[in-house]
Amino acid sequence: MRTTLGVTAVVAAVGIGFAAGRVRPALAVDEHAGHEIGASVTPVRESVRETQPAAGIPASGATAADRIARSPRHGEWVAIRVNATDSVMAWVVYPERRDRAPVVIAIHENTGINTWTRSVADQLAADGFIAIAPDLTTMFRTDDLKADPAPDAGRAAIGKVTPAIGNAILDAVAKYGMALPAALPKYGIVGFCWGGGRSFLHATHAPGLGASVVYYGSPPSADAMAAIKAPVLGLYGGNDARINATIPATDSAMKALGKSYAYQIFDGAGHGFLRAQDSNPANAAAAQQAWPRTIAFLKAQLGK
Repeated sequence: MRTTLGVTAVVAAVGIGFAAGRVRPALAVDEHAGHEIGASVTPVRESVRETQPAAGIPASGATAADRIARSPRHGEWVAIRVNATDSVMAWVVYPERRDRAPVVIAIHENTGINTWTRSVADQLAADGFIAIAPDLTTMFRTDDLKADPAPDAGRAAIGKVTPAIGNAILDAVAKYGMALPAALPKYGIVGFCWGGGRSFLHATHAPGLGASVVYYGSPPSADAMAAIKAPVLGLYGGNDARINATIPATDSAMKALGKSYAYQIFDGAGHGFLRAQDSNPANAAAAQQAWPRTIAFLKAQLGK
């Protein structure tokens, strides 16, 4: 397996006004009282039997609440200002380490932030990163995001998060994260399902992004890919024809543009395999191998 390397830099937040915006009050609640640009990497399709199982992976959807309750790490809700009138809520988890850490943004699925997304942030912190899980739908809903809101509310709001709004939010989250006293001025992003597509899309927008990980998400247009600076890693379930049908064209376009794109397809796993680990053995096997590759990739690009 070949590993891609890329560059990092600080990205400034973009101020965009949102007519339908909503400001949430700031909160801080403790929940547990080679450097290579333009080098194409040959993608590899692998069976899940070919790599070693993980020592630590995110919880499944069914075990996420218990994972958060037992976590020794500090997690808190914060409101992150996007522009003069809009803020988004985000769950921030800090690693237990003496030195400063890179920042990794975790983007939720198409239902908005929930306990599972927060448990992914906890695992990222366990792996050494300052993890920030923002809810990109915050300004388009009124329910309590801290209470594991109903999926339908997130689905209703998700369509209002245009690419411009999503990128402005992620710019603001990155700026907030890298300004934390415990943070290094480096950030990466990992997204799942809808969030995987937004992770890939953000790479077309943010020249300071250090790494993009796409879990079973749709790609941006080939024209947009020309602006990508960061290396991209795609992780896909074998039983996900809708998404996987896009991979050959994505691979060809990224190669033609001289971009770094590697991917892995896990035989027998379905869409959403990291969350749905307990729905079938192939999902569990995929999760056990996809996560170590995710962390190795992020550490290679962002540092340890």
